[in-house]
Amino acid sequence: MLVLVDLDDTLCNTWEAGRYSVLRLVPYLLRRRKFRAFFYILTARYRELEQLRDLHTLDFDKLVERVMRKVYAKVDRGELEEITELVDRVFFSNLRLYPDALPFLEGVRGLGARLVLITDSSTKWQRKKLEYLGIKDHFDALIISGETGHSKLEPHNFRLARHLFPDEEIYMVGDRDDTDMRGGKEIGATTILVQRGYFRGRLARHADYVVKDLLEALEVIRREHEKRA
Repeated sequence: MLVLVDLDDTLCNTWEAGRYSVLRLVPYLLRRRKFRAFFYILTARYRELEQLRDLHTLDFDKLVERVMRKVYAKVDRGELEEITELVDRVFFSNLRLYPDALPFLEGVRGLGARLVLITDSSTKWQRKKLEYLGIKDHFDALIISGETGHSKLEPHNFRLARHLFPDEEIYMVGDRDDTDMRGGKEIGATTILVQRGYFRGRLARHADYVVKDLLEALEVIRREHEKRA
């Protein structure tokens, strides 16, 4: 059995930690009279970035720079460094594993499954999260978009996981339908959508199961596994 799992908003509260960072960033932008950047955040125009494939592989400082350049033709390097440091510091001070994350990971291990993390963003950013959260050693492999050069908007990383650990019984657990669930379907996985975080409430087109948390996802995996026994 092979279980693929997403990181952000599946195992940890990335969106919530990100919101705290934005709340701390707003006073900085207003003090610096960066009103266009403030309104970019206020009007949620950042959602236009969701489908940009290269955005899912960038280091965090490059991501901040990309967002600022969406708003301003010229961006001061010193201000970029200040913004990056502020957001990074506040983000990690608020980043937490969900309470059901470790029981889920341990439960999957108890079923004898191989466990692979498939996550978007840069190597440095995602590995820093894994070290901070203390869960890196729970996985048989880490597939990070910044290392493969492919985001989860493409099937490449899912196919890579299946190539590393060939198996007929595959499960994909994540919070985003158009990446995690669609990618899982590309390799014949049973797809389990955990509805929480930034993408909660979005239409589920590719999920076999929709659950409220990881304990429910674990029960789905157990039931499906028993059917195949």
